[in-house]
Amino acid sequence: MKLKSYCALTHQGPFLEINEDAYDFDLDHQLFFIIDAFGGAGIGDKASVKIKEDLKTYINQLTDDPDATMPLYWSARWPMEGNALANAMIKSHQALHKANSQVGLNKRAGASLACAVKTGDLLILSQVGNTSVYLSRHGKTSSLFLPDTHQYYSADPQGPSALHYPVGAFGFFPELTWSMREVKIREGDKFLFLTEGVAPRVELQEISHILSRNDADGQYKLNDLLKLSNERGNYSNQTAMILEF
Repeated sequence: MKLKSYCALTHQGPFLEINEDAYDFDLDHQLFFIIDAFGGAGIGDKASVKIKEDLKTYINQLTDDPDATMPLYWSARWPMEGNALANAMIKSHQALHKANSQVGLNKRAGASLACAVKTGDLLILSQVGNTSVYLSRHGKTSSLFLPDTHQYYSADPQGPSALHYPVGAFGFFPELTWSMREVKIREGDKFLFLTEGVAPRVELQEISHILSRNDADGQYKLNDLLKLSNERGNYSNQTAMILEF
């Protein structure tokens, strides 16, 4: 199944001066991802750049060599590309966790991630922390991943910002936890990736309506989503990506 179009948009949001979010594509290896980093100016933004570089480097190493062995993780459940993606995430996490261990808590960075790698007619998706992924198929939109945040584990009334803090994150905990699934791509499928600056303030029905518009290109759809989130009080960095098949 051929990727017909793809686009992404990232912005610091209406109140922040630094954008710690990021996105990237690697069309040679059919890798697509968004990053929602945190830690503050000069910390989170640098971490997102480093994670981008590491993910692409490790994916290249593991998928370009047909005799490569997976150094940290292997599951018979996933094809080679899925295992390569898991290993790339683990290696990138370990590099950031090591860097964090050498500095004080106020200088440590972390990051959430949503990514996909395409192999044939399969899209293998993975998620860490506070990101969301949706699939629009035949006019119906479904959530593929729920954010891994305290919202689903805690009833502590510390306010919405505390509940949206990620449970799993690159760099912050010794072990990286992630979710992974594969989807057989069908003609007309649209995959949407959102960071915390967009997803919590946009309803599934609204996402479905925006994605199903035939009179708007991907960039217009993403602008609509970011604008809608900002109108409802977003204070965070924002990143969105859409893949259309």
